[in-house]
Amino acid sequence: MSDINSPAARHRSVPLAGAPVVRRGGQWWLITGTGSILATDPVFTGELDRFAVAMAAADREVARLRDDQAAARKKQTGKR
Repeated sequence: MSDINSPAARHRSVPLAGAPVVRRGGQWWLITGTGSILATDPVFTGELDRFAVAMAAADREVARLRDDQAAARKKQTGKR
C-alpha cells in the first residue's frame, strides 16, 4: 500500500486495481493482449493518478478498519 508518487512506486511497475493499466517509471501504460501503449493524454493520466491515490487511501483505510476490528475482538476475548 504505497503512494503512487513515492520514489519507490516511480521505479517499479504498479498495476492499478486489476485494470489493464500499469505505472512504470512514472508513466502510465495501457496493457493489451498484444503489448502495451504509453498513455500520453495529460487529462487521462491525471485521472489515473487521482484514481490511484484514492485507491491507495481506500486500501489504507480498509487495513486500519481490519486492525481496529482485530483489536476489538482481542479485547472482547480477554474480557470473557
